[in-house]
Amino acid sequence: MNTSRAILLKLASVAGFVSMAALIKAASDGVPPGQAVFFRSLFAIPVILVWLYLDGNLKRGLRTKNPLGHLWRGLLGTTAMGLNFSALGLLPLPEVTAIFFAAPILTVIFAAMFLGEQVRAFRLTAVGLGLVGVLIILSPRLTAFSEGDVSTVQTLGAVLALMAATFAALAKIFVRKLVGIEHPATIVFYFSLTAVCLSALTFPFGWAWPSPVEMTFLVLAGVIGGVSQGLLTTAFRHAEAALIAPFDYASMLLSLLIGYFIFAEVPTVPMLAGAALVIAAGILIIWRERQLGLERGKGRQAMGPGGQ
Repeated sequence: MNTSRAILLKLASVAGFVSMAALIKAASDGVPPGQAVFFRSLFAIPVILVWLYLDGNLKRGLRTKNPLGHLWRGLLGTTAMGLNFSALGLLPLPEVTAIFFAAPILTVIFAAMFLGEQVRAFRLTAVGLGLVGVLIILSPRLTAFSEGDVSTVQTLGAVLALMAATFAALAKIFVRKLVGIEHPATIVFYFSLTAVCLSALTFPFGWAWPSPVEMTFLVLAGVIGGVSQGLLTTAFRHAEAALIAPFDYASMLLSLLIGYFIFAEVPTVPMLAGAALVIAAGILIIWRERQLGLERGKGRQAMGPGGQ
C-alpha cells in the first residue's frame, strides 16, 4: 500500500472530473446534452484503450462474460450522465455537484431494495441526514418550498440533477453485480462504448454543429474524463477504498472555486448548508461500510461521477 500516492491519484481524478464538468457546462449553451455525452464518451475511448494497453489489461478489458449486464449498466449510466449534463446547463456548477452527492445515499436505499443488504439504524440515520441536506439544497428551486417566484428553468435543473443522482445510484447497483464476474477495466470500457451508441440515438432530436471553441471543450472533456477514470482506478491499487473514498468530496471545494472564478456563480447559504449535511452523511456511510466490511472498492473503480 502507498497511501500518499493513492490520495494524490484520487485528488487528481476528482480535479479532472470537475474540470470535465466545467468544460461541458461551458459548451452547454450551443451543444445539446445528448451530443455532449456522445463526444465526452467518444474521446474517452482512445484514452481508455491506451491505459488498458499500458496496464497490461487490454485483452482482459475487451473480453466480457455478461454483455446484457453491461447494456443495462450503460443505459442507466448514460441516462445519469445526460441528465447531469442537462442540469449543468441550467444550474450553477456547485449546486449540481452538491445535489449529485445524493447518489451514494440513494445507493444504500437501492442496495437494500434490490440486493437484499441489511440497513440498520446507523446507516438509516445517515441516509435520513443526507436526504434532509438534499431537501435544503433543493428548497429554493422548488416553488412549493420558496417564497416568491422561482424560475422554471431553475426548477427543471434541480429536478434533472436529482434524477441524475437517482439513475447513477441505480447504475451502481448494476456495477456491484458486474464486479463479481468482470474486471473493472471491462466495465469502464463497455460503459464508454455503450454511452457512445446510446447518445448517438439522440441526434435526430437535437444536433448542433459545435463552434471551434465548443469542439475544443468537448474533446478536452472526453480526454480528461478518460484520464480521470484511469487515475481513479489506479488509486484503488495503492490504498483501501474506504480510505480514499471520502476525497470524492473535494469536488465540492473545486466546484465552488471554478463556479465563482470562471462562471461568476456565488454559492447560496442553503446550498452550502445542504451540501455540508450531504457530505457528512456520505462520509458516515463510507465509515460504517468499512466497519461492516462491505466491499465497495471494485465498484468505485468502475464508476466516475455521474456514472461517468
